[in-house]
Amino acid sequence: MRRRFFVDRFESNSANLHGDAAEHLGRVLRAELGQLYELSDGQRVWLAKIERVALSKRGDNRIEFALVEPLPAREPVLKIELLLSLVKFDRFEWCLEKATELGVAEIVPLAGARSEKRLISAAEKRSERWGKILRESAQQSRQLKPPALFPVMRPENAFANSRAGCQFIFSERLDARPIRSVQMGCLSKYISVAIGPEGGWTDGEIGLARTAGYFETSLGEGILRTETAVVSALAILRYALSE
Repeated sequence: MRRRFFVDRFESNSANLHGDAAEHLGRVLRAELGQLYELSDGQRVWLAKIERVALSKRGDNRIEFALVEPLPAREPVLKIELLLSLVKFDRFEWCLEKATELGVAEIVPLAGARSEKRLISAAEKRSERWGKILRESAQQSRQLKPPALFPVMRPENAFANSRAGCQFIFSERLDARPIRSVQMGCLSKYISVAIGPEGGWTDGEIGLARTAGYFETSLGEGILRTETAVVSALAILRYALSE
C-alpha cells in the first residue's frame, strides 16, 4: 500500500512537499525519481510521481511531484470530537497518536480539576510537537487530513462549546449507565467524547457536563487509565455508530 503525505496545496498539475516530511521521504525512505505516492491537501487526494528531489543540509528540503490521477477522498462516516484531559505527556501523546488512527476529527485538551498543574502550565509549549504527532499519525493511517487541535480549555468551556449531536462523558462512578444502553439512542454522526484525567472527574465537572447535554456513561467494571479509556471508547463508538 502506498504511503500518503500532506501538501499545502495542489497546483494545476504539480505539488511540492517541504520541510520535515520532505526530509523523511528523501533521506529515510530514499525517494527516487519516478516513485509513486499519495498526496492530500485535506480535501482532495492525488496519485503523484516524484519529479525532483532537492535535499540540503541547510535551508528548505523540497520534493516535487507531478500529479498522475485523482483518487477517492473519503471522509470518516463519524465526525468525532475528543475532549481529552491532560495526563503525563508520554501517555497524552500516545492518546493523540491512537485517536488519530481511529479517525478523530477534533481534539480539545482539557485542564481539569484533577489534571496536574505542571502539565497545564507546560501544555502550551507542546502544541507544535503535538501538531507534528497528529500530522505524522494521520499520514501513517492514510487519513484525509490531521485532526484539528484546539488550545487547552477548562472542561466547563469545552462542554458548553460542543456542537455535537451526541455527547458522552466517560466515568467510573457507580451510577454511570453502561455504554451499550446510552449509544443505542444516538442518531447523530457528529459525536463528542470526554475522557477524564487520572483520579477521574469531580462531581462538579460531571454536573456541568450533564447540564451541557452529555450522557454520563461507563466502560464497565474496573478503573481504566486515560489512554485505555480513549482507545476503548473510540473503538466501541465507531463500531456501534458507523454504517
